[in-house]
Amino acid sequence: MSVGDRAATEPHGLGTPFGTAAEVAIGEEAILSLIEETARIEKRAVETERVRVSTRTDAVDQVLRETLRSDMVGVTRVPINRTLAEGEAPPVVRTEAGVTIIPVLEEILVVEKRLVLKEEVHIRRTTAGEDVEMPVTLRRQHAVIERVSPEGHVTEQAATHPSQEPTT
Repeated sequence: MSVGDRAATEPHGLGTPFGTAAEVAIGEEAILSLIEETARIEKRAVETERVRVSTRTDAVDQVLRETLRSDMVGVTRVPINRTLAEGEAPPVVRTEAGVTIIPVLEEILVVEKRLVLKEEVHIRRTTAGEDVEMPVTLRRQHAVIERVSPEGHVTEQAATHPSQEPTT
């Protein structure tokens, strides 16, 4: 303000825009109104959009292939009817050319006791393979995520495909 400025030379009352100073005579009371501004922040929830997540299940038909193996056993009885010599050790179970041979012994009473090899049982194992096909249905789920505006309009849609999901 300058010296010639009227606002600078005249006294002002309370609450005037030129300041807070006021002249008060001795013995007079003056009441000053004090003003303070405060700021307050309020929050409120505003719905801007929604997200809708759903799952879809796809069914995939597949044919599984596997080879089944089975073992078959053929039993052949081979008559021997040979008497073992005195002191000869009795034959034991043995395998010859893939055939398991089980000796069958019989004790017969004669004037003397003799061990007679009555027969042998030959067991031959064969293996066969059979290819089989079995249709099966496999189910796989994936998520569909949609963004929906407050008015109910779908604004964005994304789907996770089973090929993108991690497998365990």
